[in-house]
Amino acid sequence: MTVSAPSDRPVAGLLERPDATLAFETTGSAGPLAVHAHGSLSSRAHERRALLFDWTPLTATHRLARYDARGHGHSTGRPVPADFSYPALAEDLLALCDHLSPDAPVTALGASMGTATVLWAALARPERFDRLVLAIPAVAWEARDPRRSGLRAAADLVQRRGTGALRAAAKIGGPPAVLAEVPQYTTEFDAAEHLVPSVLRAAAEADLPAPDRLRDLPHPTLILAWPTDPVHPLPTAHTLAAHLPNAHLHTATTLEDIRSWGRVAANFLAAPAR
Repeated sequence: MTVSAPSDRPVAGLLERPDATLAFETTGSAGPLAVHAHGSLSSRAHERRALLFDWTPLTATHRLARYDARGHGHSTGRPVPADFSYPALAEDLLALCDHLSPDAPVTALGASMGTATVLWAALARPERFDRLVLAIPAVAWEARDPRRSGLRAAADLVQRRGTGALRAAAKIGGPPAVLAEVPQYTTEFDAAEHLVPSVLRAAAEADLPAPDRLRDLPHPTLILAWPTDPVHPLPTAHTLAAHLPNAHLHTATTLEDIRSWGRVAANFLAAPAR
């Protein structure tokens, strides 16, 4: 279902999925489709409030779609951890691509959980995508093991005391140094409270695809990373860049650099494929 809107404003829509309804919006009316997937416990609205990821420069050449992952923002879901696994989220992304661009490949952008969603979707149906933009890939593979127990403990905490306790814990730790000016990025969550434990338990079992599998992805890929963040460490980005056969790594060291990523991504999409 799609809701009409003036041509200079986002067009909102809903996509029915098994056990969930995805809320999305598109901006621009011409050009190929680019779809953005946000991070865990975030949403389209949360990203706007955080003032970090501004992908609007892409609309000069692309029709940009942004959506709330199931259970996040205005999308619905159910409290079943398997529904929030990365491969399951990838199926949602692929369904949205089929809905909005049934006859042409799509550029996929993701941040954190969204990056994992994009990679799993690209492995499942590589022909569905032309280019990939992977922002702040999360800690992965062997390095992810110590984080799993923390995610399970966080799920138990929310189950007992609600998301307020999780926000308080996040404030104690504070944001990584590169995000010191935007602490709300790590202390605000936009997911239905009764679903947060399931999202966290799914994340505890989740991982990026094995590095050797990444060699099967031929897409031109831009990797966007930042330092000083143990949840999104640079070694993950470096490993992705080393194993994806057509990847370029861009590392931001300041908040100003991070806020330029929309322009960096737009330039990447406008450049001839290597």
